[in-house]
Amino acid sequence: MYRFIAILCTLGLLLPVIAAGPFAPYVICAVYAQDKAAVIKEYPVPPGSHPHDVAPAPDGTVWYTAQGLGALGRLDPATGQTHHIQLGDASAPHGVIVGPDGAAWVTDGGLNAIVRVDPETEKVQRFPLPANTGYTNLNTAAFDGDGLLWFTGQSGIYGRLNPATGQVQVFKSPGGRGPYGIASTPDGTVYYASLAGSYIGRIDSRTGEVTVLEPPTARQGARRVWSDSQGHIWVSEWVSGKVARYNPVSGQWREWRLPGDRPRAYAVYVDEHDMVWLSDFGANAIVRFDPAKEAFEVFALPSSPASVRQLLGRPGEVWGAESSADKLVVIRTR
Repeated sequence: MYRFIAILCTLGLLLPVIAAGPFAPYVICAVYAQDKAAVIKEYPVPPGSHPHDVAPAPDGTVWYTAQGLGALGRLDPATGQTHHIQLGDASAPHGVIVGPDGAAWVTDGGLNAIVRVDPETEKVQRFPLPANTGYTNLNTAAFDGDGLLWFTGQSGIYGRLNPATGQVQVFKSPGGRGPYGIASTPDGTVYYASLAGSYIGRIDSRTGEVTVLEPPTARQGARRVWSDSQGHIWVSEWVSGKVARYNPVSGQWREWRLPGDRPRAYAVYVDEHDMVWLSDFGANAIVRFDPAKEAFEVFALPSSPASVRQLLGRPGEVWGAESSADKLVVIRTR
């Protein structure tokens, strides 16, 4: 029975359950796969927010970038309520992560600055890029093992911020335009994906220099990266519709094509069990990949189009930002 429900839900033939919340209605869809239940739940955010990235916080709340409203949003999943923190005139925040200090760190393309928001006071602190940098189209950020914040700009830059001194440095990326997703490994090494350049860059935190690593498929459109517990780098390939894995020790690559006719792998995230999660624009779904079994599971999203542009999580939860639906979505597993 459970497997039958799973098929109906995945194909969109099973109507989701509608439940009333204190803020607005939310949608729950139960998916049963291999006798392990996963529950999908959506949380509406204010209209026009167009949330781009999302970051679960240690206190149970969830940060999100309200790119359309120039604000950083905060969701309380217990109540469904949200509120917005204005980041400044012309703000257009893209990425958000939670730093080692527990604060929200935002890459703001409109301000051309890195923004820190205190989790207790919600005080906004800005770190502008050097005046001669020009427009960088800031994208995402990650902390290295020394506590430095590295960031990408799709106009053709990557850079670093020293939170202790406030110093910001910007470097030109190999091949020009493209730097997009960025992540660090358990040992603190930072890698970024170049969407236009179709490569992965490994950053030397000491010198700032980049080693270019090319996936097997040419012009694959590497969009985002994430590390598993072993330091393997997982890549969502937007153009090819594949997920790739790079082993830094052996230098070997593997690739797997997502299921479906026209997969579009946008975001990638690896959870605490080393399961690989991807958002697939082609299927309007979130996909889980089991590297040990080399098998995919597809979780159809209740809202269409959802356009989940980024994934992040905490134990038992995978969160995404549905930019086209003005919602956040979570998949809770057990």
